[in-house]
Amino acid sequence: MNNAIQGNILTPSGWVHGELTFNQRIAAISGGGVDPALNQADYILPGFIDLHVHGGGGKDVMEGGDAVHTIAAVHAKHGTTSMLATTMTAPPEDIERALQGIGQAAAARGKGEARVLGAHLEGPFINGGKLGAQPPYARAATLADVNQLAALAPLRVITVAPEIAGHQQLVKQLSEAGMRVQVGHTLGSYDDGVAALQQGARSFTHLFNAMPGLHHRDPGMVGAALAHATYAELIPDLLHVHPGAIRTALRCIPNLYCVTDSTAATGMPDGEYMLGRQKVMKCLGGVRLPDGTLAGSTLTMDQALRNLVGLGLDLADASARVSTYAADYLGLSERGRLAPGAFADCVVLDRDLHLKAVYIEGEPL
Repeated sequence: MNNAIQGNILTPSGWVHGELTFNQRIAAISGGGVDPALNQADYILPGFIDLHVHGGGGKDVMEGGDAVHTIAAVHAKHGTTSMLATTMTAPPEDIERALQGIGQAAAARGKGEARVLGAHLEGPFINGGKLGAQPPYARAATLADVNQLAALAPLRVITVAPEIAGHQQLVKQLSEAGMRVQVGHTLGSYDDGVAALQQGARSFTHLFNAMPGLHHRDPGMVGAALAHATYAELIPDLLHVHPGAIRTALRCIPNLYCVTDSTAATGMPDGEYMLGRQKVMKCLGGVRLPDGTLAGSTLTMDQALRNLVGLGLDLADASARVSTYAADYLGLSERGRLAPGAFADCVVLDRDLHLKAVYIEGEPL
C-alpha cells in the first residue's frame, strides 16, 4: 500500500497542489498547477543533497568506525536525504581508516540516516600553501594512489590542486574513470583553472574559500570559475562568503549548488571539537582554529535553504541549489527531484520554511 502526503509539490515541471504517493520510490503525483504564494499549504520539496560533510553530532568522519552513521543521522534530521562523507588532508593511515568507515556506511543505510553515496576526498592532493583549516599533510597524487583509496569506499568526488606537478594529467585520468574532480585548496592561476576544466574537472570546492580571488588584472582561480564553470559548490552560512559574492556567483555559474562543509560541532553546543587531528572551537555561530581561521561550519541544509531565500532567491531556485543540481552533478537522475520513479526523498516545510517531516527512500523520520 502506498503512503501519501499532500501540499504544494515542487515537480520538475513546476508547482502542483495535490498528493504525492510513494513507497521506497515515488509512485505518482496528482493535482493541478498552483502558485504556492497564493496557496497556504505546506511545501513539499526534494530532499537535500550535501556533497561536503565532515561531521555532526560531536563525530568527525576522520574517526572512522561508526562515526559516519551518527553524522548521517544528525543531518537527516535537518532534511539531508543523501550526502558525501568528506575526508581531509591527513596521514595515509588516517585517510584509510576514514574511508573504511565511509565504505561500510555507504554499503548499508541505517534507520533514520541519510543515504551515504560515498566519499568526497578533499585531501591530501591539495596545495600545502593553501591548506585553509587542513593540517600540513598535503602531497602530490598519482592514479595508483587514488585507485588504492577507491578500493576502500566509492570515491564520488575528489578535490585536486591542478597546479601541482602531474595533477593536470591526473584530472584527465580521474575524469575518464568517472570520478567528479573539483579544483580546490589551490594557489593556481586563472590559466590553471581553465586548463583543469579542459582536462575534465567539473566543479570548484567551496568557491571563494582557499583559492586565489578575483582581480581585474589577475582573475585567479575564482575568475576561472566565474567565467567558465557550470558547477561549483559554495557554503552559504553567510560567514564563509559575503552575500554580495554569493549573488555574483549565482549570476555567473548556472548550476551553483550549496554544501554545508559541516563539522563535528554541528548540532552541538559551543565548545571544543576535533576536525581530523586538529582541535577547533565552536563559538559565535562559527567554527575556527585557535588562530581564528574558519574551520568548516555548523550549517545544516535546511538553514542553507532559508539563507538562500533570504538573499532573494525564489523557493524553486533555492531548492534546486540544495538538491537537484548536486544530483545532476553526480549523474543521479533518481534523486534530487520529485517525479514518478525517483526515490521518495522528500522534505515537508511549513510556510516559514521550517521542517515538518523528512522521508528518506520512503522512510519517515
